[in-house]
Amino acid sequence: MSCCRSLSRPLILFIAVLGLILGVGQFVAQHATADEPKADKADVPAVLNFTVESIKGDDVKLTEYYGDVVLIVNVASRCGLTKQYKQLQALHDDYADKGLSILGFPANNFGKQEPGSNDEIAVFCEENYGVEFDMFAKVSVAGDDQAPLYGFLTSEETNPKFAGKIRWNFDKFLVSRDGQVIARFSPKTKPSAEDVLKAIQDALEKPVPEAAKAKPSEKDAE
Repeated sequence: MSCCRSLSRPLILFIAVLGLILGVGQFVAQHATADEPKADKADVPAVLNFTVESIKGDDVKLTEYYGDVVLIVNVASRCGLTKQYKQLQALHDDYADKGLSILGFPANNFGKQEPGSNDEIAVFCEENYGVEFDMFAKVSVAGDDQAPLYGFLTSEETNPKFAGKIRWNFDKFLVSRDGQVIARFSPKTKPSAEDVLKAIQDALEKPVPEAAKAKPSEKDAE
């Protein structure tokens, strides 16, 4: 008599079901591992560990800018400093191909000088200043409804060297290729100012981190 016949029918069924469960579990584990991102969240520079909304309504992971030099600016359309859009676009024209990314965040916190919708802001920027750098949906940069990114940038705990409340429209934070906040420039400091240009140029001369080179890029896939 074979060994299989010596086993009771319920036991055979139990063994078969157990084998099926183990096989499915192994399959799921293998595919879950394969789908995991190469870099853990802990490996992402903290200032880039945010997802924001583009001015067109798409979700954008700031990790896409890892390896770039990034200038983060809160902007407004009806401010005495609005003409800085022209200078920001000039920076984009001169340095985008070298690795500079400018991120504009419209905000209505100061003097209600950004009252328009995202669509209206996009049209204003294009028609008046030919803006081609990346613009994002309107956010709050101060107060109880402050956007998480700006909570990070202004907190003593997370950004001790350059913390402090956003002072007005066109406050500027510069982030290095390795994802560190390395400078902050006041609203009245023009994007074309010598100290801004030098900080950007120095940052661009630094090598792109290996971790940034290895990451898959949605921007490159577009």
